[in-house]
Amino acid sequence: MEATPSLFVQILFAVCALVTVISAAVVVFSGRILHSAFALFFTFCGVAALYVFLFADFLAVTQVLIYVGGILILIIFGLLLTQRIMDLRFTDQSHQRIRSVLLAVVFAAVLIGVMAGTPWRIAYQPDTPTVEILGVSMLTQFLVPFEMASMLLLVALIGAVWLARVKRKFDE
Repeated sequence: MEATPSLFVQILFAVCALVTVISAAVVVFSGRILHSAFALFFTFCGVAALYVFLFADFLAVTQVLIYVGGILILIIFGLLLTQRIMDLRFTDQSHQRIRSVLLAVVFAAVLIGVMAGTPWRIAYQPDTPTVEILGVSMLTQFLVPFEMASMLLLVALIGAVWLARVKRKFDE
């Protein structure tokens, strides 16, 4: 049995999608890097809202915690602590603009064609939170890949610390 969302939910979804797309366009087309960083906030929050509509509550919370709470704040602090970057303006390369617009139109046409040709339906609405499903899957079926990914991240972190260390006179 298919469940159709109410009109309010459909309007709310359209508003979230519109905010996400418009703020992503501001990120790309803004001439000021700080404006792009603040528009990135709305893009990340819009993506988190879209995850909520897809019943992916774990991904929505992860999106807010990691991208909004961590990466975006780091970018904004980096911009605000760097004095000369605020005066930076991007130059316009008009010969690249024609190719970019043409590629965007082709990509949008293909995407709209796929969306129009797909029979959309709500097939699964979980009764339990997805966190429980993900937790059981990670600790049973996907335990080895999960541990391998954590070891890879640990090695990358150690390598980053080693590369970023301060060289002293006696180290040379």
